Amino acid sequence: MTLTDSLTGRTRAPRTAGQAAPPPRSRGAWARRAPLLPALIFMIVVTQLPFVGTLVISFMRWNALDPGNRAFAGLQNYKDAVTDPQLRSSLLTTVMLTVTVVLVSLVLGLGLALLLDRQFRGRGIVRTMLITPFLVVPVASALLWKHALYNATYGLVNGSLTWLWSLFGSDNAPQPDWLSALPLMSVEASLIWQWTPFMMLILLAGLQSRPMDAVEAARVDGATTWQVFRYLTFPHLRRYLELAALLGSIYVVQNFDAVFTLTGGGLGTANLPYTVYETFYQAHDYGQASAEGVIVVVCSLLVGSFALRTVSSLLREETR
Repeated sequence: MTLTDSLTGRTRAPRTAGQAAPPPRSRGAWARRAPLLPALIFMIVVTQLPFVGTLVISFMRWNALDPGNRAFAGLQNYKDAVTDPQLRSSLLTTVMLTVTVVLVSLVLGLGLALLLDRQFRGRGIVRTMLITPFLVVPVASALLWKHALYNATYGLVNGSLTWLWSLFGSDNAPQPDWLSALPLMSVEASLIWQWTPFMMLILLAGLQSRPMDAVEAARVDGATTWQVFRYLTFPHLRRYLELAALLGSIYVVQNFDAVFTLTGGGLGTANLPYTVYETFYQAHDYGQASAEGVIVVVCSLLVGSFALRTVSSLLREETR
């Protein structure tokens, strides 16, 4: 004799008197999730509690130079941050820095990915060498560019200019101080060097996931290399390009090392993280700095939400 479940419509055998009831489904779910609980608690303590503290301080009037004037300020810190011309300038600098670094890194990364997608001798060594800049510590990378490349006296850039001019019999090669003459471009160049391998890895993964049967069919039909790239490769890489751009934007928006090490935030290179640093460590205005930090976090979350949406859509396409 069988019984019909009123909710699902499925038939099930009747349970005898000596047969134990099946364990609840929630118990098995908790058993699977229990090992992740310590990691979840650790992440909450490390990331969320400090942010909650920062959020609370952002509503307070708290300046270390005036310790007796500490009180609840409401939204005043946020109003001051929005109306602060220095913060608006740093916001514009952050947008320019992020857009330039991400776009140039994407173009260079796409070119390198197309190169590494081909078979040639020594491809593994070339790929390892191209990935190396992304593995360098950001501060070490900035110091490398500041002293080994940009230095006006012994830097590689000016040394290369001297050697190039000497080939034409001239001893008057230009020797500019790059960090003073082109400060923002100097910061952008160092970040492009560091983030191009990241873009290359994502786009190379996208290239290697192409349906090669469609590519081979197009070549048999007489399609040129440009036509294969235009109508097959590039549409396939669209999601990977979006993912690389969004992830790169999240990290470049929060970049502090290059600006602090190369220019010290001077000459119009101060971005949002550096402005927060100045407000906190130089002006000692903890409330104002916390409000500016919350604004930076909100901007990063907006970009991050688009990145997560792109990742989820990409995974859905891969599982079809």
